[in-house]
Formats: sequence, C-alpha cells, structure tokens
Amino acid sequence: MKSMINKFGLPRIIIAGFFLLLVMGAAYFDMNMPQLMGDVLRRWGMFGILALAMVPAVQCGIGLNFGISMGIVGGLLGGIIVIQLNIAQNPALVAIHPLFAGWAAILTAILIGVVLAVGIGYLYGLLLNKVKGSEMTVTTYVGFSVIAFMNMVWMLLPFDNGELIWPNAGKGMRNTISLASSFSEVMSKTGEFSIGDFSVPTGMLLFFFFMCFLMWLFMRSRTGLAMSAAGANPMFAKAAGINVDKMRLVGTVLSTVLAAVGILVYAQGYGFMQLYNGPMMMGFTSVAAVLIGGATPKRALIVHVLVGTFLFQGIMTLGLPVVNQILPEGNLSEVMRMIISNGIIIYALTQTKGGDGRE
Repeated sequence: MKSMINKFGLPRIIIAGFFLLLVMGAAYFDMNMPQLMGDVLRRWGMFGILALAMVPAVQCGIGLNFGISMGIVGGLLGGIIVIQLNIAQNPALVAIHPLFAGWAAILTAILIGVVLAVGIGYLYGLLLNKVKGSEMTVTTYVGFSVIAFMNMVWMLLPFDNGELIWPNAGKGMRNTISLASSFSEVMSKTGEFSIGDFSVPTGMLLFFFFMCFLMWLFMRSRTGLAMSAAGANPMFAKAAGINVDKMRLVGTVLSTVLAAVGILVYAQGYGFMQLYNGPMMMGFTSVAAVLIGGATPKRALIVHVLVGTFLFQGIMTLGLPVVNQILPEGNLSEVMRMIISNGIIIYALTQTKGGDGRE
C-alpha cells in the first residue's frame, strides 16, 4: 500500500476512489448510467485539448501555465470572426452538406486562432524568459490581467453581426454567443453513434486523440527532445549547446496555440462561446486536470492529460446528480469543482522546491 501511495500520490488515489464511489452511487440510485457515461466521454473530448496545453509548458520549463487564457482569447477571436463572416451559412458550403459548412467554419476559426495565438504566445514567451524563477506567479497575474483587459476590448470591437452584439446598444459583444448557426456540435455530431442511451461523440474524440498524437510526435522530434532537456536541466542543456531561451519560447507558443484550439473545441461542444470573465478560471481547471492524471510542475506527459481529464470531468459529471440524491436541497457542483481543482493545485505546489518548480 505504501509503495502504491508513493508511486501514484495519495491525492490521486483519493480522486480515483472518489470517482469510483460516484459511479457506484449513481448505480445505487438507479440513474441512467449509459447517458451519464456518454456525458463523461463528451466532456472528456471537449476539455482535453485545454489540458493538453499544459504539456509543452511544463516540459519546456515554464511550469504550470495558468496564463493559457491568452491563447483562449485568440481562439475566441477566431470564432467571432468566423461568425461575423457567416462562413457556416455560405450557400455553396451548405449545398455540399450542412456538416461540411460547420467544419469549414470551425477549421477557419482554428486557423485564425492559431495565427493570433502564435503572435500572442511569442510575446508571452519573451516575457517569461525575463522572469525566470517566477513563472507561476507571472502566468497567473498575466492570465487574469488579459481577461480584465479583454472585458474592455469586447465592448469596442467593430462587429455588426446581430448574433454577436447587444441588440439594444448596437455595439459591444454579447456575454454569451450562440453557435447554433455556425459550428455548434459539429465535431460531436460527426460520426456520432449511440448504443441505447450511451452516445459516443466520435468526431470530437478523434480530433482530441489526433492532437494528442501530434503532440506525442513533436515531443519525440529533435526539437521536442531539446525542449524537454532544456526544461529538465537548463544548465546541462546549455552546456550541450541547446538554446534554452529558444526552447522555452517554443513551449510557450505551443501551449498558447493549443489553448486557442482547445477553447474552440470546448465551445462547439457546448454550443456557445462565453466572453468577458467566462475563460478566467479555465487555466486552473486545466492545471488541476493534468495534475490529477499524475503530472507534476516538473513533468507532464500525454497519458497524464488523458487520465486526468477523464477523472476530472467524470467527477464533475457524476458529482451533481449523485449529491442531489443525497442532499435534494443542495447544489454542491461548484463547491466540489473548487475543492477538487484548487486542492490538487495546492498539493502540487507544496511538492515544488524552488520558484520555478525545478529541483
């Protein structure tokens, strides 16, 4: 038992046990388990790429990237531009197939978001290279500051599409923007199949796994190996001729780009985009998910993303209905989310020696 605790960590064992307890609780209360597990799969695919954004950040040496909200902003801007241009309603695209038009819209949004995220991530990476040893503090501060700044920008953007702006004011972006006429659930519905009440969002899961595969390939490339070496031991990497600052920059840009892609996958799954303060805590939930999977502030792998995101979203999905059966008058979903996400982050940080998370 002690060796298992040392290998996996007590908090992760508790989280996995809690998930299994919720599964048994849902079965005990005779809930619709196929439907609930289908929802877990859907949320797994929706949120996975946002958690994946932590891998290059940790491996390059900047640590847990609480500032992925900057990449999220780039993705949201890409989605807004696509809606403004009415790409999903283009008659030529719709004539081929409505789902084809939706894919054209979301892929265009991803392309725009990635271009914006590369520029944002590059500037962000330059900043982090200037504050070595204080990355976690700076990423948290910058992440919150960007959201506050964008609260003003959303009100000033010169868009005129009725689905984007406040109807009475005639300007300023809505807080919640529907994707019903653009790319809502386009990935989820592609190849979707059901076995009874158990639905599998095939297209979205395949896209998530494809992004994981691309990251896996990159991490095994010459640049990826150099980036990991620079993050693991900067002094040794520098002595071996690796440009540490450049590798940190590469990891930061990749993390920002993945956040831009991730928010669009997340938004299409829900069917709407949330602006203003909506993305504020996404960095914390992404960090919590990858840490639950077994990552540390020093090391993050694809398997940590897959396992951690599944457990985290599984608990979020099953927790509310089970708790409502036990406490019919209570609604503890948000409290549970905060306890789990912030608790696992605090635990991880207590295991970190030094400001940058490197021993």
